[in-house]
Amino acid sequence: MAKVARPKNEQGRSKKDPPPSVPRIPIWSNVSFHKALQLIILGAVYSPISWLSLTAVYGSLPSALYHNLGKYLSSLIGFLGWKQLRKILPPDIVRWLPAFAFWIPTLQFSLFKYSSALGPVYGPVITELLTYYPLTLLSLFAAGTFLDEIDFSGLGSTVAEHGPSVGTYFVFTTIEKIAKSIFLRNIGSNIVVSRIGLQVIIAIMYALAIPKAVLWPIIPAIAFTMTYNVHNPLQRTTNVLNSTLQLHNFTLIDRQESITGYISVLDNSAAHYRVMRCDHSLLGGEWKIPLRKGKRPARAQEPIYAIFTMLEAVRLVEMNNGQPRRPDPESTALNIGLGIGTAPGALIAHGINTTIVELDPVVYDFAVKYFGLPSNHTPIIGDAVHLVEDAQARNITTKYDYIIHDVFTGGAEPVDLFTQEFLSGLKYLLKEDGVIAINYAGDLSLPSASHVIRTIFSVFHACRIFREALPEEAASSEKTEDFTNMVIFCTHPSSSGNKPLTFRQPVLADFLESGARQQYLFPRPELEIKKEVFEFEGPVLKRGQTKQLERWHHRSAVGHWRIMRTVLPDLVWENW
Repeated sequence: MAKVARPKNEQGRSKKDPPPSVPRIPIWSNVSFHKALQLIILGAVYSPISWLSLTAVYGSLPSALYHNLGKYLSSLIGFLGWKQLRKILPPDIVRWLPAFAFWIPTLQFSLFKYSSALGPVYGPVITELLTYYPLTLLSLFAAGTFLDEIDFSGLGSTVAEHGPSVGTYFVFTTIEKIAKSIFLRNIGSNIVVSRIGLQVIIAIMYALAIPKAVLWPIIPAIAFTMTYNVHNPLQRTTNVLNSTLQLHNFTLIDRQESITGYISVLDNSAAHYRVMRCDHSLLGGEWKIPLRKGKRPARAQEPIYAIFTMLEAVRLVEMNNGQPRRPDPESTALNIGLGIGTAPGALIAHGINTTIVELDPVVYDFAVKYFGLPSNHTPIIGDAVHLVEDAQARNITTKYDYIIHDVFTGGAEPVDLFTQEFLSGLKYLLKEDGVIAINYAGDLSLPSASHVIRTIFSVFHACRIFREALPEEAASSEKTEDFTNMVIFCTHPSSSGNKPLTFRQPVLADFLESGARQQYLFPRPELEIKKEVFEFEGPVLKRGQTKQLERWHHRSAVGHWRIMRTVLPDLVWENW
C-alpha cells in the first residue's frame, strides 16, 4: 500500500509532528523585567528623599500630611493607567525622565521661595505636585509598559493577570520602608548621603535605567546645583548662602544634616543673638550682647527664650516635710533632650552632678562647640526610651534628685516620650523626694494637650502647670489657636501626699548672675494653668496607641510653623 504523505506546514513539519522545544527565558532574566524593576525601586527610594527635602522648609509633620496620599495616587495612576496615559503623553516622554530628576533640586529651590505664601498645608503638596509626584507617575508608567512586553502566561492565568500589580505594590512599599529607615539612620554622614546628594545619585541611576535617555538638559541643572543651590552643603554654596543671609544681618556659623533634621547655628549681628535650628523649629538661643565695661559675664547662658530658665525652677520646689533640699553639690540630675543646653548648663553651674541624654550627636556637638555647654557632665548619646527601659530591666539603683524632660515638641513629635510607660520609667529613676519638670509645646485648643496632661497626672499626681509669657499682641488677638510652651512640675507620688506643690523664693545665687533668670526663673502665678482647663475624662497615652495623638500633633505642627515664621525671617527658613 502506498504511504499517504502527511500535510506539511510552512516550516516543513507535519501537523502531527510534535513542535520543537523552544527554550523559555526566565522572567527574572528578561531585560524588560529588569528595567521595570529598576524604575519601581527608584520611584520608591525617591519618596523619603522628597519628604526629607521638604522638612527643612515646612517641618517633618506638615511635609508628611499628604505625602503618602499623593505618592500612592500618582503611582497607581501611572501603573494601572499606563495604556490610557500612552494615548495622551508624548511617545518619548520617558526618555526625558532622567533630565527631570536632575532638575528637581532646582525646582524645589525655586518653589521654596514661595513657602510663606503657600503655607505649611498647601506648600508641600504643590511642591511635590511639580516634582516628586510626576516623577513617580512617569516611573510607574514606564514600568507598566516594560512589564506589558513580558509573557507571564507560563506562570498561570491568575499570576499573569494579577501578579504584575501585586508584585509592583509589594516591591514599591517594601523598598520605600527600607530606604526611609536607612536614610534616617545615616542622613548627613557624608555629602553623598545628604538631601541634595541623594537626589543627584537617584537622577544618575534614572539615566542608567532609561534606554536612550535625553541627557543634554541636565547640564544647566547640575551647574546650578553645584554652584548656586544653597541647600547643597558644599563650601561654595555655603558662601553663597552666607552672602544671602547677611543681607538680613544673619550669618551661618555651621550646619549639618542629621538624624533628627537639618541642624544649623546662626548669628544675628544686629540683635546680638545666636540660635540653633532643627528643620523648621528652633532648639534654643542665647544673647551675645557685648558686655559693658566692668560687668562680669553670667555664669550660665543668657537664653533668649524664657521657658528654658523656668525649667531650672525644679531646684526651687519645696519638700513636703519642710526640710531644705540637699545642697547642689550633693544632688544629681537627669536631663532628657539637650537643645543648646540652657537648663542642663545651669544645673552644672550650680554644681549638680548632671547626666544629659541626647538622641542627636550633631545637636550635642553644636551645643558644646557653639553654646559653651560645660564639659563636667555625663553625656549619653542615644534613645531615652531604650535608656529608661534598660534601667528598669536591670533594676538600676541610680536615682536622681531632679529630672528635666525637654524633648523637641511642636515639630517632630517624639510621642513615645510622653507615654504612660515612659513617664513611669522616669518616676522609677526619680528619688522619692525628687522633682521632675516636663516641657511640652502644643496647642491648648486641641485635645492633644489634654491627652498629654492626663497621662502625666496619671503617673505624677501632684503637679502644677505654667505656660510661657505671651507677647502683648498675641494675648490680645482673637485666634482659634493657642500654641504655647508649658512646663509641668511634679513631685514623686510617694512624697506628695495631699499637699500642693510649692516653690521657695529664689535667692541671688539661684540667678547665676543672669538677668533672664532674675526675670523668668520663678514661675509667676499669673502664668499658671489650672488643671481644670484640661479634660481629664478619657484614655491616657500608652505605648503602641499613639496614632490619635500623632494626628492631633499634625494640626499642632501647622500652628507651630506659623509661629516660627514670626520668629525668624522667611529668607532664613527658605535658604537652609
